[in-house]
Amino acid sequence: MLDFGHRGHHTEIVFDTDKKMGESSCVQCGECSQMCPVGAIVDKKGKGKARPWEVKKVRTTCPYCGVGCQLELHVKGEEIVKVKGVENAEPNKGRLCVKGRYGYDFIYSKDRLTTPLIKEKGQFREASWDEALGLIASKFKAIIEKDGPDAVAGVSCARSINEDSYSMQKLFRSVFKTNNIDHCART
Repeated sequence: MLDFGHRGHHTEIVFDTDKKMGESSCVQCGECSQMCPVGAIVDKKGKGKARPWEVKKVRTTCPYCGVGCQLELHVKGEEIVKVKGVENAEPNKGRLCVKGRYGYDFIYSKDRLTTPLIKEKGQFREASWDEALGLIASKFKAIIEKDGPDAVAGVSCARSINEDSYSMQKLFRSVFKTNNIDHCART
């Protein structure tokens, strides 16, 4: 719970009756920054990246779960600099979880792979998509022919969008004929 603590000129923002943010029940979802009526609470992640008049606002649906929360992307040039929940929009009415509000900047990571890699003799080499997918298909086929469909399994990533997770489970259940599929965000 976010509140004011202490009195007079010692008044400050406190969490859970005077705990530090990291020791409180706060999950750092950013709701307070969106709801702050005077703009005094700002997200560190997007601070200084763009002025309000420099951004184009794009409405979209959050890709992380099946709820369908409505997002307002603040885009400067080709980069998302901030995400807000769309006020008065169903189903979230402006509220967002941590992933919905902050789960976007990994797409700009310089460490993100953009070309398939194949490991040969302990070293990775770049490959075409056709070569990489062909190798994966042949390996899965060989494993399933030798040991049966339950010899393979998959874990979908929480950073992937719903459609990717759905496609992965369809691949494992319909093509590989196994139910050995899970998702790291499953509770």
